[in-house]
Amino acid sequence: MTAITAHQHKTAELVAPIFESQKAFFESGATRSYDFRVKQLKKLKDSIKRHETEIYEALAKDLGKPAFETYASEIGFIYQDIKHTIKHLRGWMRPEKVSTSVVHFPSSSKIVPSPLGQVLIISPWNYPFQLMLAPLIGSIAAGNTTILKPSEYTVNTALVLEKIIKDCFDSNYVHIVQGEGIVVVPQLLDNFRFDLLFFTGNTKVGTIIAQQAAKTLTPVVLELGGKSPTIVDKNVSVDVTAKRIVFGKLFNTGQTCVAPDYLLVHENIKDKLVASLKKTIVDFYGENPQESESYGRIVTPRHFDALIKYLDNGTIVHGGETDREDLYVAPTLIEDVTMDDPIMQSEIFGPILPIMTFSNIDEAIQIVKQNPYPLALYIFTVDRAVEDKVISNIRFGGGCVNNAIVHLSNPNLPFGGVGYSGIGSYHGKHGFETFSHLKSIMKTKFFYDNDLRYPPYTDTKLNIAKKFLE
Repeated sequence: MTAITAHQHKTAELVAPIFESQKAFFESGATRSYDFRVKQLKKLKDSIKRHETEIYEALAKDLGKPAFETYASEIGFIYQDIKHTIKHLRGWMRPEKVSTSVVHFPSSSKIVPSPLGQVLIISPWNYPFQLMLAPLIGSIAAGNTTILKPSEYTVNTALVLEKIIKDCFDSNYVHIVQGEGIVVVPQLLDNFRFDLLFFTGNTKVGTIIAQQAAKTLTPVVLELGGKSPTIVDKNVSVDVTAKRIVFGKLFNTGQTCVAPDYLLVHENIKDKLVASLKKTIVDFYGENPQESESYGRIVTPRHFDALIKYLDNGTIVHGGETDREDLYVAPTLIEDVTMDDPIMQSEIFGPILPIMTFSNIDEAIQIVKQNPYPLALYIFTVDRAVEDKVISNIRFGGGCVNNAIVHLSNPNLPFGGVGYSGIGSYHGKHGFETFSHLKSIMKTKFFYDNDLRYPPYTDTKLNIAKKFLE
């Protein structure tokens, strides 16, 4: 950790010349052209390719992450995002023509995407590679300069990220700042006014960061979390449902902001589903998941200690084994929990799944509303009326019908929360627009000038205006 924290108390002093150089570079107009942006995206991909082996090794050290999960959710995810962005960037940059009222004849209107300027991206530890570089792709595509702050909890990945960034970018364009977030971030926000702050993390820290940013009217995008519910109706394929829930819950050892946080299952199929969940866990990870190469670890002892407190809630019906030295928590199913238990008061962020039942969909909806604005929601049903009722009556960021977590892998879908689970969204075109300012432009020709809007105002002019506008 020494290499990460050595200069963190002098962050503002060290960053000041970089911040000024980025400001000058942006004002020079160098970042604005299509060719420049595409070139930087290609350089980023090439640098990732050169460091692929180190990325696998770093994520294995930091999170015990299996190679498949590393590629699918970190490296491959970024390759897909870069490919999608390059393919569509020219169209995204093109001004969008919009209609103009005849009242403004002879005028035309358009929306012009413009770079915001200087961006600060603060990323978390659970997907430390992807959640740093996916926002960066949006920032590059939009034509900004960027300062990056990775999580100190995944130090090995943070150091590889620094190699990748230094390998392909000058610091006056993209720069990475290491250190303990609680020390470094306040210095950045107190001393520099960014044109956008993009933060991914928990709601508590997001609230603090938003308050700090408000002092300088810095716009924020907050990608947070919450207790994402999974609702299982009575008429489903139980075994397929179990596989998709276990995959979504235990991917990255449950340390996923959109992981199913708790399960609401119709009372008629609860026993069958629980039995299938148990079988699926064994099929995926064996009788002893601690020995499985497909199962990761908890990020730090502090996070481990927070998780095992939940094991005192309800009744453990599968798993429950722990090993603090190995940072191992077994895939665990818990029944007999209530909404008053600690496990139902906070986002779990680990491989523990509490299970509750409901008798009708209205009851399930009311249970979900006790933990408002989840980042994700999953509904398993073959009943379109149930599907529509859940989607229409619960406020949540995004989700799936008859699946879990996979919606975030589609770059055509905006990813983001609502209410307590976040502000703003990104991925694909939505990321480009998040990191852009959409300028509104109306252009009027000279050959005709309507005197209707000019003083002196008369009753005749008022009556004409009413005919056009009402």
